[in-house]
Amino acid sequence: MSLPSCPQNALTIALVLSKIDLVEAVHIIQPNPLWIVPFGALLLCIALMPFIAPHWWHRRYPWIAVGLGALTVGYYVFGLHNGMRMLHSLHEYVSFIALIGSLFVVSGGIHINVRGESTPMANVLYLLAGALLANVLGTTGASMLLIRPFLRTNKYRLTTYHVVFFIFIVSNVGGCLTPLGDPPLFLGYLRGVPFFWVAEQCWPMWAFAVGALLAVFWVIDYRNFLRAPRAVRAKETAHEEWRFDGMHNVFFLLLIVVAVFIQQPPFVREALMVVAAVGSYFTTKKPVHEANDFNFAPLKEVAFLFVGIFATMVPALDWLELNARQVGIQTAGQFYWGSGALSAVLDNAPTYLCFLSAAIGLFGDSGVTTPAQLVAANHLYLVAISVASVFFGACTYIGNGPNFMVKSIADHVKARTPSFFGYVFCYVVPILLPVYAVVWWIWFK
Repeated sequence: MSLPSCPQNALTIALVLSKIDLVEAVHIIQPNPLWIVPFGALLLCIALMPFIAPHWWHRRYPWIAVGLGALTVGYYVFGLHNGMRMLHSLHEYVSFIALIGSLFVVSGGIHINVRGESTPMANVLYLLAGALLANVLGTTGASMLLIRPFLRTNKYRLTTYHVVFFIFIVSNVGGCLTPLGDPPLFLGYLRGVPFFWVAEQCWPMWAFAVGALLAVFWVIDYRNFLRAPRAVRAKETAHEEWRFDGMHNVFFLLLIVVAVFIQQPPFVREALMVVAAVGSYFTTKKPVHEANDFNFAPLKEVAFLFVGIFATMVPALDWLELNARQVGIQTAGQFYWGSGALSAVLDNAPTYLCFLSAAIGLFGDSGVTTPAQLVAANHLYLVAISVASVFFGACTYIGNGPNFMVKSIADHVKARTPSFFGYVFCYVVPILLPVYAVVWWIWFK
């Protein structure tokens, strides 16, 4: 049987998606746990292949990601006869890549030109500003806007920890105060969690985690500064001059922020994001893009890898949602570690929704059926899920969308970045997890 043309296929999918509520209408069917294997295989490839066979992986990763994703899609369509579930995941991917891509393009049109080099304290203030900005532009927007000038101002003594702490603070932990900050919190807002509730309940954890990470960063950066040659230290103590080019792109950033709040009609939100990206790209002067070393290679890598991740993670998410109560998760602390652990390796937005559903089910006998009712009945559970979903996204390169993009940009400008396991074992385990453990001990134990 011949297939219709690609444009007809795309039109058919768009019409189907436009006639259903993809958040509420999806029926989840128990998957065979063996179908979690493609997801694990993709994660292992992302973790190991750039280290074992970098040239082979760089040429083959699109085929591997799409191939493993296609296997999972085939299982859901022909094995479980639940193609609607994959259409739901496709819609999430389209929204995800539209937001990531548009912020990448628009922020790439703003050039922050800094003359002079950063001192350790200037770096701390820069990262703190990034953490605050992440709650307005989202962790993706703040990361894309600030990572390039951060790398440039530290170019004479740039090491792996500069990139790592940027991912920790700006790309993840910083965005825990508003629904705009990180996708999980925005999904909660769409489900009925009050907008300002997040800041009211999560600011103590945010302040502690950001403060602790900045303190550790300052100690490491100050020691690095003392080891730098005298000429470098002299440059870094000189007066810094800042200049901003491409500031018309602030309008396009605001357009993306407004688009985030649009739910109906379908695909208008994503269309506005694409319009903002196209408008920014063609109105930005070429010297600005050249100064930012702007190209689409990092976005291409993220787009291909996450199309595989969004497809192959569906069996893992479905199994979790259907079996969370049987696993024995009962306390707020267990929800904190459970949602956090999975947010480190799964996309943190659907993980948030799974544990939110589990928490609502836990109090179902008390009449709790919505997130708003959960806030009133036992808000500590939702606080634990919200904080963990945002914080633990920093634990791997794939835990949150901006992580891999920041790494790709750093790699492109020849900055040193740790491997997948180097990132986890050299930085996350000794630095990040102790901070998260203290958060658990104070607020959720």
